[in-house]
Amino acid sequence: MRIVGGTHRGRQFSPGKSFKARPTTDMAKESLFNIITNQVDFEEIKVLDLFAGTGSISFEFLSRGCTDITTLELNFQHHQFIRSVIEKLDASKEIRAIKGNAFKFCEQSSDQFDVVFADPPYDHSRFNEIPSLVLQNKLLKEGGLFILEHGKQYNFSEVDKYVETRHYGSVYFSFFK
Repeated sequence: MRIVGGTHRGRQFSPGKSFKARPTTDMAKESLFNIITNQVDFEEIKVLDLFAGTGSISFEFLSRGCTDITTLELNFQHHQFIRSVIEKLDASKEIRAIKGNAFKFCEQSSDQFDVVFADPPYDHSRFNEIPSLVLQNKLLKEGGLFILEHGKQYNFSEVDKYVETRHYGSVYFSFFK
């Protein structure tokens, strides 16, 4: 995993060969953050990274100046990797790492976020529920941005608050406001 922009640009962290997460490609991350940069002030936003995997997206937000990031990952090994990178980056004040179920978190949390990013396993049995889970549970602040990473087999254009989908190689991002 490599951080592609900001103050930590170029830093690399290896989760090991047994790691099962599918990290967002560098090209897709760069393109995504080019879009986000025009929409938010990183130093003033509160971010939620659901299904965090390697934590790559959280670390990109951190590297660009975000100081209020919540990362959520269910897998113990992935969560431990995220925590180890947080320590290496001395970012325990900026990133809160939670080991937990994203569906339960969304249903129970009273927090609201300026940006919610979700990158669930593409074959997750409840994948199609994720936009309504985030939007109906009011995790997104008014005027906030929800980004869902997915494969080409998904189409969310009929979902309330859908704005657009962009794709970079095999990675698709659907945006909701």
